[in-house]
Amino acid sequence: MSTREEAREAMTQQRQQEENLQQSMLQRTEAELADSGESEIQQTARERMTEQRQQEEHLQQSMLSRSAAEVGLPTQTDPSVQTQ
Repeated sequence: MSTREEAREAMTQQRQQEENLQQSMLQRTEAELADSGESEIQQTARERMTEQRQQEEHLQQSMLSRSAAEVGLPTQTDPSVQTQ
């Protein structure tokens, strides 16, 4: 094999290695982005579920207080009710 052919082959191998490296880096970056996106989505979902649960608890407490007031029972928010 001549020196030119050896040089050409070495350049071809180097270019293939560089392309493989770039492809690997691209795949890793895409995987990291997908993972971080999922984490953010999961965090947002947890926050929204917490907010919804708090709103439901508040609504339930409001309904309970109104019902108690309608039937004449003292409520926790009533200043005349003393806690022990």
